[in-house]
Amino acid sequence: MIDLALLGGLAGGVGLFLLGMGMMTDGLKLAAGPALERVLARSTKTRLRGLASGVMVTALVQSSSAVTVATIGFVNAGLLNLPQALWVLFGANVGTTMTGWLVALVGLKFKIEALALPLIGVGMILRLSGEGARRGVVGLALAGFGVLFLGIDMLKETFSGLSADFKLPAGDGVGDIALQVGIGILLTILMQSSSASLVIALTAAQGGLLTTQGAAAVVIGANIGTTVTALIAAIGATPNAKRAAAAHILFNLLTGVVALLLLPWLIGFLSVLREWLGLDEAPAAKLALFHTVFNVLGVVLVWPVAARMTTFLEARFKSAEEDEARPRHLDKTVLAVPALALDALEREVHRMGGIAIATVRAAIEAPQGPALARHKLVVARLNQAIADFVTQLHRVGMSGDSARRLPEILRLARYYETATELAVEASAASSEFADGKPDLHAAAFAETAMALLTRADPDAIDAAALEPALQAMESAYQAQKADLLAAGAQGRQPVATMDARLRAASALRRALEQSAKAARLLAAPTSTDNGQATP
Repeated sequence: MIDLALLGGLAGGVGLFLLGMGMMTDGLKLAAGPALERVLARSTKTRLRGLASGVMVTALVQSSSAVTVATIGFVNAGLLNLPQALWVLFGANVGTTMTGWLVALVGLKFKIEALALPLIGVGMILRLSGEGARRGVVGLALAGFGVLFLGIDMLKETFSGLSADFKLPAGDGVGDIALQVGIGILLTILMQSSSASLVIALTAAQGGLLTTQGAAAVVIGANIGTTVTALIAAIGATPNAKRAAAAHILFNLLTGVVALLLLPWLIGFLSVLREWLGLDEAPAAKLALFHTVFNVLGVVLVWPVAARMTTFLEARFKSAEEDEARPRHLDKTVLAVPALALDALEREVHRMGGIAIATVRAAIEAPQGPALARHKLVVARLNQAIADFVTQLHRVGMSGDSARRLPEILRLARYYETATELAVEASAASSEFADGKPDLHAAAFAETAMALLTRADPDAIDAAALEPALQAMESAYQAQKADLLAAGAQGRQPVATMDARLRAASALRRALEQSAKAARLLAAPTSTDNGQATP
């Protein structure tokens, strides 16, 4: 019979490991948020740079699942294209092997209490004394690091106690290997962490519950099981994000199948490689080496077929054109890194700006047409989606820079929302004089208004011509207003018609002013890459 205390130790060890991993990942992600943004924006232009970015970021935050979900979120938010995302995802698989080395070379070699307890103490002091500052999130990461090692120590002790009474399937037949792979898959699905499955396999092998080959099969299963995270992240995502998730799944399945087919030979090769590298004979070191080699082998295998894989995936997940009112860039997975969430928010507001400008144009060209009502609905829904996204963003910690950016983005969204509302107001007023005679200066006002909108379009802002265009519109508006007042006073137009025309022109003028304010904000000197501005 298995002692319940031993099972409690197993559950507690896994729990402490997952708790520590979560704390460490959260702390490192918050501490490295701006750096992560820069790495993904600037270091994914080539295969090698994208691969290196995936390795580096995963090694930094110690969670391939977090990087995988974040990368799929970045694709969904339009921050990465599919070819860029593929190599980040492949690199994340290599980067996650750092966890195995951490456990094999540190977690199972030193007296844990001597390392873990001071880390927890120092980390929590930094956390409590640096609330809202960078040292606070670094402290969270350090404390998580310590808790993680306590979990490894508890697992090591538990498996040492279990080895006399309990055996995992340790044969090398097809059935045994399939069972071992299944255990790895099941553990990863249940714990949503391939790193936790890897630690269990390493400590089980070190404690004598599994042979090296059996533990290697569990590691392969853990690699395959982590694809479930990508599958969940892709539910309800854009077609491109689904393609990125599919690429991650294909890569892990390909790597797993090849590693299984070569398993006996890989184990033999690793014995030679271990001796050549001067590593000790402990099973954990050999398994960490195995994990690294078979993931690197996967990258080598996929390298020549990556272009065809991209073409294949781009032909899949075809869908009808998305509803225009559905956010294209707001994805909850980027909320983990506030700097990236703000970039996604800017992109969505930028898109909303294009629709707002189209609404004001429709109010000039065809105020009673169907386009204007549709645009109004789209902007209203986008504005609600933006508000919901901001509410979620407030629930995560933001750096000072991020906190300063948010009000400017919201101001931009407000300008566009107001411009749309005023365009609709102008349209409603124009319906009151549909049969009236046009006033003398209406055409001039409409012409200058269209010229201003062209220069205020968020996709093609003409900053130099913006102010002259605004002044020309104002002059034309004042001329039209004077003409309408004179027409009403002289009896050339009914006062009610004059009033409706004035209200329409006034609402349109204010809509144009809001559009110009937004363009001015977008064209500010703090503009960033891709021709878009960061207010």
